[in-house]
Amino acid sequence: MRVGYISRIDDRKAVDYTRKLREDLEAEGFITSYDHIAHLSSRERPRQLDIDADLMVVVGGDGTVLRTVQLLKKQIPIIGINWGEVGFLTDLEPEEAPAFFRSIREGFPVEKRMRIAISVGGEYLASALNEAVIITSRPAKMLRFSLIVDGVAVGTVRADGLLVSTPTGSTAYAMSAGGPIVDPCIEGFLIVPLAPYMLSSRPWLMSYERSLEVRLENTKPAKLVIDGQKTWELHERTYLTVQRSSEPALFVDVGKKFFEKVENKLRCL
Repeated sequence: MRVGYISRIDDRKAVDYTRKLREDLEAEGFITSYDHIAHLSSRERPRQLDIDADLMVVVGGDGTVLRTVQLLKKQIPIIGINWGEVGFLTDLEPEEAPAFFRSIREGFPVEKRMRIAISVGGEYLASALNEAVIITSRPAKMLRFSLIVDGVAVGTVRADGLLVSTPTGSTAYAMSAGGPIVDPCIEGFLIVPLAPYMLSSRPWLMSYERSLEVRLENTKPAKLVIDGQKTWELHERTYLTVQRSSEPALFVDVGKKFFEKVENKLRCL
């Protein structure tokens, strides 16, 4: 089995753990296809990874997993080993990993997680596993948005920002902003206003089969942030279209139930 390794690099213990895990798995017969730690020694920051591997091992928190998904040219099944704060996207604790890898020599089940493809002005920018969020560039200044669903204007929102999340992202920024926790088996768009001016501006959950467009109606400067990894400046009268990405993120199913994981993780917050 060919394995790629990516570790968070701001924690020396995480780097050392990743190196040791790679060595142990090589001793077990696993083949190293890509080693992020070795790549760092070249002092080059990878823009996009075109890797031929059966599995990507990611040691870090949710941010490391999100960055990995963004870097992969073609999605590869990911197994996250938690070296962060909460880790909704990391299913294994460091001490669980050795036994788990011994159990998957003959293969493993894969869970698909929907991503959303974001276009601005008709031009595709990127896909998000968690969320795309529009925020004001000037503190204490509100933005105004129009929501267009299936070609029909369904409302105007005045808020500090607007978040479009996947079900996977419902336990991330969207949850902190007051959105519901959504079963990742459901495929849809979760729209959550950030600090809305009107109490009637509530979160929306709609099917991915709907056509969704978000229009920035005012002239105040704003930014688009995708998965906390990429940022773009938005201009007056910008419109965003949101679609289900044709390429979902892939995760190794380690057999842990989603709502059990939510209960255990939320106790850490």
